[in-house]
Amino acid sequence: MFFHKKETIHTVDIKEADPRFAQLLLEQFGGATGELSAALQYWVQSFHVEDPGIKDMLQDIAIEEFGHLEMVGKMIESHTKNVDQTEAYKSTLFAVRGMGPHFLDSQGNTWTASYLNEGGDVVRDLRANIAAEAGARQTYESLIKLATDEGTKKTLVHLLTREISHTQMFMKALDAMGKLTDPMFGNIQPDETVDIYYNLSSNGKDERGPWNSEPTFRYVADPVGEAQPN
Repeated sequence: MFFHKKETIHTVDIKEADPRFAQLLLEQFGGATGELSAALQYWVQSFHVEDPGIKDMLQDIAIEEFGHLEMVGKMIESHTKNVDQTEAYKSTLFAVRGMGPHFLDSQGNTWTASYLNEGGDVVRDLRANIAAEAGARQTYESLIKLATDEGTKKTLVHLLTREISHTQMFMKALDAMGKLTDPMFGNIQPDETVDIYYNLSSNGKDERGPWNSEPTFRYVADPVGEAQPN
């Protein structure tokens, strides 16, 4: 059951309208890394989960993301209201679509459900969510660097902060299942190549690190020379 309380989850106070910046904000309304995508993704994922704690977490975060969608929508509304006669407004998507948010990203691409990443396995979904939060955090950082209105910047910093919080929650959930650092899940066991790193670059120095070194990996310096006949 849903109810709407007529106030935002965090303060949104815009002093100077900037319709061009509002168009950039559309990225976090109807874009791939936006709040609509996150809210729907986590909400749907929650119905795949048997663990009551993780289900509750996903639903709580999903509802918070809907609250963030409202905040982004209000920012876009504030940046496009009563400025429709300005040259700045006339140079944006809003000149055609009207003031306020739309199901578009900053380039005018329509929101699509293909942005959503859910697959029915809790480990897979939580890892997808960590990537989603990273994408949103990066977008907010870019927006903060471009923002000139202090109220807008404060709101964006809060939204960026919550992306970090959600990432920590998803990581803790994976850790509770023993899957934070374990790449395997599901019922199918991998074959004997699971610990092999193939050196498939040539004509230069071969860099080494924990991603291609013992004890986790067996480094194959010459994959062609070691290739097994069919």
